[in-house]
Amino acid sequence: MRELKILAVVVFFTLLTYWGVEPFAHSQMHAHVDSKNFTYADMPAVKAGNVANGKELVMSNCTACHSINAENMPAPMDAVTSAATYGVNPPDLSNYGSMLDSKYLAAFIADPAKASNVAHKFTAESGKSHPMPAYNWMQPSEIADMVAYMQSIAKKDLTPKEVYIDACGRCHANRYDNKVMGEKWTQIGQKPRFKYEKDSLAFDIQVLEYEDSIKKYMGTLPPDLAMILRAKGTHFLETIIEDPQSQLHGTAMPAVGLTKEAAHKVIQHLENTGDPSKPVRESMGVWFLLYMAVFTVFAVLWKKSVWKKLH
Repeated sequence: MRELKILAVVVFFTLLTYWGVEPFAHSQMHAHVDSKNFTYADMPAVKAGNVANGKELVMSNCTACHSINAENMPAPMDAVTSAATYGVNPPDLSNYGSMLDSKYLAAFIADPAKASNVAHKFTAESGKSHPMPAYNWMQPSEIADMVAYMQSIAKKDLTPKEVYIDACGRCHANRYDNKVMGEKWTQIGQKPRFKYEKDSLAFDIQVLEYEDSIKKYMGTLPPDLAMILRAKGTHFLETIIEDPQSQLHGTAMPAVGLTKEAAHKVIQHLENTGDPSKPVRESMGVWFLLYMAVFTVFAVLWKKSVWKKLH
């Protein structure tokens, strides 16, 4: 009985530390921020647009900087040259129609700095301007047409990695993302497994040049996201994806306007790369607890068997 009491005390304080002390410490390090559930309620709704007119507008206004792989339109410049020109490589527009909330996408086309909550970075005092020009001179109906076109060409069943690449991959590296016959994810794409060392070094030099451009544009190099989920937790990622200013006031990281489903796919990808053994570990949890319960019963019976000879 004495041993069971000791065990109960140990279990109590272990659970208190796990569910009491640790969450409290985490709450002090990261202030709680309530999510707005990716509704973008402060942005006006977008009316149904004309796809054909939207295509004409996108082709005449966007393709000078952006690729559209869904329409077999390549980027006008490679990633490193684009970053040196604009500060960051402009994204491919193929899947933004399904990844981004329609209200955010329309607001971003009209005024990218304001919609992405980085207007504080592009002021008259700073002498900097957002690399994408504002199209607020367009009629709302024309912007709605552009949104309709981008929605019409976008894949509806994007994988977590596809969403991650478009939403985060142009600024953030991920050293554990090496599942596609490569070594790691870099801001210019998956690093291949080169046969010759000189080719590997040439690729690394391109990455460094791209990172230099990102640092000038952002003010600092965005962090590698390999362990961000395990370090910060799901709620932190949800809220910073939705509104980076809510967690890092004054940050140069833009709000990307993802839908709730797309944001969860980003988090799923970060879990897949940063904690790939989680499904196996969770499946073993029940069996481990069952083993410990059976072991405890046998341990108690063994203890009684040994000690009864001494009483």
